[in-house]
Amino acid sequence: MKRVDDFRLRLGNKEYVPIMIGGMGVDISTSELALEAARLGGIGHISDAMVPDVSDRKFDTSFVKEKTKLYKFNINNMDKSVVQFDLDRLAEATRLHVGATMAAKKGDGLIFVNCMEKLTMNAPKETLRTRLSAALDAGIDGITMSAGLHLGSFELVKDHPRFRDAKLGIIVSSVRALQLFLRKVSRLNRLPDYVIVEGPLAGGHLGFGMEDWKDYDLHTIMDEIHAYLAAEKLDIPLIAAGGIFTGSDAVSFLEKGAGGVQVATRFTVTHECGLPDSVKQEYFRASEEDIIVNGVSPTGYPMRMLKQTPAIGSGIRPGCESYGYLLDATGNCAYINSYNREVQANPGQKNIQVFDKTCLCTHMRNFNCWTCGSTTYRLKDTTHKLSDDTYQILSAEHVFKDYQFSVDNQVALPPRQEAAA
Repeated sequence: MKRVDDFRLRLGNKEYVPIMIGGMGVDISTSELALEAARLGGIGHISDAMVPDVSDRKFDTSFVKEKTKLYKFNINNMDKSVVQFDLDRLAEATRLHVGATMAAKKGDGLIFVNCMEKLTMNAPKETLRTRLSAALDAGIDGITMSAGLHLGSFELVKDHPRFRDAKLGIIVSSVRALQLFLRKVSRLNRLPDYVIVEGPLAGGHLGFGMEDWKDYDLHTIMDEIHAYLAAEKLDIPLIAAGGIFTGSDAVSFLEKGAGGVQVATRFTVTHECGLPDSVKQEYFRASEEDIIVNGVSPTGYPMRMLKQTPAIGSGIRPGCESYGYLLDATGNCAYINSYNREVQANPGQKNIQVFDKTCLCTHMRNFNCWTCGSTTYRLKDTTHKLSDDTYQILSAEHVFKDYQFSVDNQVALPPRQEAAA
């Protein structure tokens, strides 16, 4: 019976343990989590979502405070087109976050940064170019381009000296999306180094329609993309992602030709994960019925989350002067529209509720948007329930090695530790 450790992911001329930890923002996939993956010979992600705020927390910078002060005059104005990001500060924040992570890296693995196209930031092309370039400047091993088709993303950094040196990959959920991407980048003579194929059971934003995500299956999508790449004689490693809970789940993809697997849900309840411990306990306690897919994200993508997440129904005022990461090129955001509608419908009411959209920036920043994978309800079976009715938090190393060495769909429990007095 094969284990994940019987396989290796080959990128360029080097081989890695074929386990990739997904990029969860805002700073849920922390540097500490990514560093553990790299130390153990796999691949870890950090996220560049809201990186100025992450920099403020980690390096005592004041990017958010300065931006808030600059645009304070506009807080009560629902036209946010004036709110722009300072590209030099955005680059500095990215270089701080990425640079510090890379300086601490040990082991034979890699560290990538997850870069979402849907973080349009009131200037989609300019801010994306800055984020990509600054990450490359800071020495990141690779960049995974997510939450969007990224048809123009390679073009934005084609002149960067590390364009052909760093590993560049894309997340897709269909063969059609990959075809569009490859057609667009073909004139650059630069194929992606890997493709992450994310199925409908993944956490957070999904690359499917709100009404039809249940009609898709990761194995089927992987088979379709394998067939397409073979027909085109393209040798690009595929990484299977979404709903892979055990090492045996991973092996089922590796045996069919996947180069590796991307996993995330089981790492949300590790010490190294950026979620507060109280939220980790919510994940442990969750039942299968608590996991829902809804349309509250202003990005337009469906999202999987716990139904008790505080972000649902919250009617907080849009905080774009401080954040504003989802503002489109005209300074608009779907949450602003929903918020204004409820304010107008409830004149004079102090506390309003908005159920169809949520202020994703503020709630993700405060860890109040509990996005999750479809297997989150199984997390309680991976650890011990303690005498105080909480669940024992795991180490990233334990979870990584369980994926790497387990067989027969088994999950190894950690050594028991009692709750603190």
